[in-house]
Amino acid sequence: MAADSHQLFPGKFFISTILEALETKTAMSGELTRRYLQRAAMAGIIIGLLYLTNFAVIAAFDQVAVDGSTLRPLGRIAGALTFGWALVFIYYSKSELLTSNMMIVSIGGYYRRTSWGKALRLLGLCYLGNFLGGLLVAVLVRFSTLAEGPVLAELLRAVEHKLDYITSGATGWGDLFVRAILCNFVINLAMLLVYNGAIKDDLTKSLVMIISVFIFAFLGLEHSVANTVLFTIVGLSEGIDVGAAAANVAVALVGNFIGGGLLIGLYYAYANDDTRYSPSV
Repeated sequence: MAADSHQLFPGKFFISTILEALETKTAMSGELTRRYLQRAAMAGIIIGLLYLTNFAVIAAFDQVAVDGSTLRPLGRIAGALTFGWALVFIYYSKSELLTSNMMIVSIGGYYRRTSWGKALRLLGLCYLGNFLGGLLVAVLVRFSTLAEGPVLAELLRAVEHKLDYITSGATGWGDLFVRAILCNFVINLAMLLVYNGAIKDDLTKSLVMIISVFIFAFLGLEHSVANTVLFTIVGLSEGIDVGAAAANVAVALVGNFIGGGLLIGLYYAYANDDTRYSPSV
């Protein structure tokens, strides 16, 4: 008796959902480029505002002294949970985020539903839009008092830490690379759970996305778009080593693609490919 194909390939609904989403994204990035850039820019704006809030929360807790020490550890937890809402806002506002699209185009490439040329165009436009949204936030922050005092100190601390990966040599590059792989692995694992049809209610979907971003923020994993936005905010206000920042983002991009595009996208595309399956009678 042949095994039930739905049990052998339980992710078929997930794959079909992703391929439908890819069709829409490919059409928009090809025929409605400006509107696609707008959707990607909104994701950049959301990341900029929520990431800035993360550092503001940490700074606020760090100002509270208890028995000779501060509440900074609690601030890191609260800040990461706050930042976790960024993915929820992006998902429900139908905005376009580069790192989740890495998974989507990889699945589409495996099933030959898109060419790699179209996939690269989609990713390139998405990253450009994410950057432009972050740039808008950076300009607004530059002409405000949002990033001053303790908040600015937290931003500078984060930038210094991220650029140290590049300036510390091969060990730092390797550390950055691993953190980038794990970052997009956990982000796209959340999107897998959101898209696979098993979770029906919006509350659970939101919790899944919040926890995934919490893991990345609390562990200090590396997200190419979040880093781009952070570097842009600090660069416009205080200046930055552009070469080191660009190197950080380049390594993070490759790591993010491996974590989301290969370890989630291609892995689940292959695992749920039943085209070569011939059930025994």
